Amino acid sequence: MARQISLDGRTFLVAPSLLSADQLNMAESIASLGKKHDWLHVDVMDGHFVPNLSYGSSLVRALRKRYPEEILDVHLMVQPPEDFIEPFIDSDPDFLTVHAEATPHIHRVLGRIKERGIRPGVVLNPGTPVESILPVIHMVDMVLVMSVNPGFGGQSFLPEVTSKVVDLCRVRAARGLSFLVEMDGGIGPSNVLDVVRCGVDVVVMGSAVFGTEDPGRTVEDIRKKVVEGSLK
Repeated sequence: MARQISLDGRTFLVAPSLLSADQLNMAESIASLGKKHDWLHVDVMDGHFVPNLSYGSSLVRALRKRYPEEILDVHLMVQPPEDFIEPFIDSDPDFLTVHAEATPHIHRVLGRIKERGIRPGVVLNPGTPVESILPVIHMVDMVLVMSVNPGFGGQSFLPEVTSKVVDLCRVRAARGLSFLVEMDGGIGPSNVLDVVRCGVDVVVMGSAVFGTEDPGRTVEDIRKKVVEGSLK
């Protein structure tokens, strides 16, 4: 199903990470967002590319069935991604992002995702330069910049990665491209405005949202903070 995806005049989009949701009551966690969010972010870890295990294509399939109108943003932290993408594609996500570091065949993988009608994205770890993805940047609908080393939730934000966002925005403008820039890791009320100001379109937040008493209100407050800050 093709779901409309745009910024819709908003300063930025909020994608709460289900990695920080209540694993035994995920539907309840999603309900607690009160439809104040924009996307749902699903982190998939293989215990090989990153030192942790989480989720599989069956969860994405269940989410699509239960929430047909949600924008499902699936982040594959797996190696090699070409061995994993088919069941995830069949689960009908909106975005399927793969790590540039996880395969020497990134062009082939992105091409396959796009061929199957899913929006492909490429992910950069903190130590990976923007230059490494320039040969394939025209193929993607999103670039995800990791602001922590992937594998665990609740890590501290690495401010040095913001320079990558500036570089990506320059490349996007210079080449007339339209990919979104997403950032994931250690983002919360204290730094979200700085992140958006450097050019991020989509922010992934886990514990900063689901770790609060009222996740929906938290998303509202964060959005208000960014909008008001952007007007100054």
